Amino acid sequence: MKTKVKICGITNLRDARAAAAAGADLLGFVFYKKSPRYIAPSKARRLIACLPRTVRKVGVFVNEGKECVKAVAASCGLDMVQFHGTETPAYVNSFKGYGAIKAVRVRDRRSLDGLGRYRADFFLLDTFHRCRFGGTGKRFAWKVLASLEKKKAKIIVSGGLTPENVGELLRVFKPYAVDVSSGVEKAPGRKDHGLVKRFIDAVKGFEGR
Repeated sequence: MKTKVKICGITNLRDARAAAAAGADLLGFVFYKKSPRYIAPSKARRLIACLPRTVRKVGVFVNEGKECVKAVAASCGLDMVQFHGTETPAYVNSFKGYGAIKAVRVRDRRSLDGLGRYRADFFLLDTFHRCRFGGTGKRFAWKVLASLEKKKAKIIVSGGLTPENVGELLRVFKPYAVDVSSGVEKAPGRKDHGLVKRFIDAVKGFEGR
């Protein structure tokens, strides 16, 4: 299984096109107004319409109403929806057919105990922070991933990844995808195209070994 790359926190067309050209498999658009990487649905719709269909578009939501999520997904032409808040299993399970991703904030091994309650297509593992739902730029202890070896085809790993350390992760655990945002930025919501390419090349290059 070749690990895919998700570049998250896309806020403008230039960054989106650069990531797609560099080989990104998925692009993430944050529809959480409190995030510094927030993008309005109307802007995301115009941006997504200019991107190749081969790149999957993911909408990131935090404790949003179901109907709002479905409306944004339809309007923007999203391929997947990612839930990064405290959404219940019943909430997430109601999005069957939407390519649902449930984010789990990892503090320790026990943080993974409840995965079986969700019928999500994928689980995104991010670093726990008491006051933030994501974008911490911090790694969690990758040793907890050993317990998920049989589920790795459903796992996306995030949290503190950079072009320098993503290879280290892949030597420990090869998930369905890796997700990066702050690790390839020059400012929140503004990507460094050189870092984006280096990150993607590091993942694709590792696969070629």
